[in-house]
Amino acid sequence: MVVVDDDAAFRRVLAGELERAGFDVAPASCGEEALRKIRDIEPQLVLLDLRLPDMSGLDVLKEIREKSPASDVIVLTGHGSIDTAIESIRMGAFDYVAKPCPLDELEVRMQRALERQSLRRRATLLERGLTPPDVSQSFVGASPDFRRLLDLVDRVAPSESTVLITGETGAGKEMVAKLIHARSARRHRPFVVVECAALQENLLQSELFGHERGAFTGADRAKSGLFEVAHGGTMFLDEIGEISQATQVKLLRVLDASTFRHVGGTSEIRVDVRVIAATNRDLPAMVAQGLFRQDLYYRLSTITLAVPPLRERRSDIDVLIEHFAAALNGRFGVHKRIAPETLARLRRHDWPGNVRELLHAIEAAMIVCGGDEVLPEHLPAALRNSTADGHHGPAGARDDGPLPTLQEMERAHIERALRTTGGHRGHAAKLLGISERNLYRKLREYELLE
Repeated sequence: MVVVDDDAAFRRVLAGELERAGFDVAPASCGEEALRKIRDIEPQLVLLDLRLPDMSGLDVLKEIREKSPASDVIVLTGHGSIDTAIESIRMGAFDYVAKPCPLDELEVRMQRALERQSLRRRATLLERGLTPPDVSQSFVGASPDFRRLLDLVDRVAPSESTVLITGETGAGKEMVAKLIHARSARRHRPFVVVECAALQENLLQSELFGHERGAFTGADRAKSGLFEVAHGGTMFLDEIGEISQATQVKLLRVLDASTFRHVGGTSEIRVDVRVIAATNRDLPAMVAQGLFRQDLYYRLSTITLAVPPLRERRSDIDVLIEHFAAALNGRFGVHKRIAPETLARLRRHDWPGNVRELLHAIEAAMIVCGGDEVLPEHLPAALRNSTADGHHGPAGARDDGPLPTLQEMERAHIERALRTTGGHRGHAAKLLGISERNLYRKLREYELLE
């Protein structure tokens, strides 16, 4: 910190006390010296006397606010200069204290300033974490369906309309949502992802809308919801088809009126949030069955983008393989190439897990490969054992191939159950003879969630 005061005795005593309290202190006797040290040090705190021999303390404050905005200024003032001290607050000083002031009182003001700086840094880090960069470099492909999707994204992104993204697990729905946000006017604001299937009903509502203290058992303090965190930005509701009717009603209210209430609260909270939703389920069929509200479906699907599965854009497979191999070579610091016979095997595969499955297959093969060329034997067992048309035999393996592990067979069995039920987890869980919660845990374990 920098201590600025023209009284040498006061400056020396104060600097000594602060150093004993653990602060690094750079003393300055005039405005010019103070500004020079502030430029060099960029201190967190400045203790500034308003009466200086060469310039006004308010002029020094103005310079600090322009040249070192991250520094908090606490003004030191005599009893006859309270009006000037108040003016300094209007100009951006954090606080002021009257001289002579007890050291413990000064330390309290300083700690408050440091705590505020810590909160600002955390908020900045949080916002950076919630604000993804433009992910266009990750979108690789030249097939007509893929180019058509990117053209639609370019047209949709600048609007404020809600968007529903449909497609199979692993096809890249979240990446499309991030690209829409990154190319919108909201790109510098938060992008908040909500995995709707990951939370129980009461927890999902609490996460989305926040809650008041005592709203339910365990709610020992009030909590802001993710809609408040996403204010000014975009909220991505992944697996929107999994939410309950009760949550659907509350979500519809936010979309219609941009207002909501905390769980257990009565005050209306207004937010400005663009909603993008995604699902791998057939929402029109769910509407027909009474499982999803028709009005909410129409509200979410103002614009609908369908992400094509990888098997329907096979011409992109080679481009994706080249892209992933180059990225992984850079990440691992190696120079491995994909052998022609390996490419042929990858082209034949049906890719039920879509682009995500392809990425994991390339990564696993490059890690296993000990040489410079990735061969078919380095591929995961599910790919080594696939037949020419990309399908597995009844047990997920061929008689003439290596026996797959139990994990590989379980993953393949779960994927088959999901395909059989059209992605309906409840039905798939019944088909597999396990609970829906246990199925969800397995999906997370095998990275089958989007």
